[in-house]
Amino acid sequence: MRRSSILGSGSNHEHTSPPPCTLLSVGQAFSGTQNVSILQKDEAWRVNVRIQGCDLNHGYLCGTMEALDVPMADSPVVTFWEGEIVDTKNHTFFTGKWEAKPEDDIRHWTKFPSFSPLLSKVEVDGGRYLDLSNYPCIFMRWKEQYFVNVGTDCGLTIAGFYYVCFSCSDGSINGFYYDPNSSPFQKLELKSTNEGRLGFIFSSL
Repeated sequence: MRRSSILGSGSNHEHTSPPPCTLLSVGQAFSGTQNVSILQKDEAWRVNVRIQGCDLNHGYLCGTMEALDVPMADSPVVTFWEGEIVDTKNHTFFTGKWEAKPEDDIRHWTKFPSFSPLLSKVEVDGGRYLDLSNYPCIFMRWKEQYFVNVGTDCGLTIAGFYYVCFSCSDGSINGFYYDPNSSPFQKLELKSTNEGRLGFIFSSL
């Protein structure tokens, strides 16, 4: 949300799912910040995220995002989001909607250092034939769908979406918000708050 104002190849490649990660299962919580640049002024909102549903076979997950310290909001702002897991079976690195062109995708994915080894393949066809089954990160897109506890007049917009990179090793999440009408590259940084939980299994809806 923002304030208003390595590689496989060949056409016969067998698609494989990203590595199952316990820290991305239903019920997992994350906490951190989103940096927002407004009128040349940098602000940081505290953000809490919780995974509500996850279906690895279909490259889908969903959850809630709570933004605190939001100017002009009397209470924390909670949104419901749905996500696409880039698995090259259900979703590639090319978004194909939400006003994002392939060049927008490349510009945002390359902000993640772990994406670098994938770049040459993704530039060709969105990485359609990449094998990500043993990749140390899971790439996703999160799109907020609606406000949960406030109205649309809360001073925020959810027109854009997040490019997200999840680390399977420590459960950290980094993301960049994209909306052609907002300041570019607003960064989301989250850490898992469930470090003591075990599982590394995706739950189906």
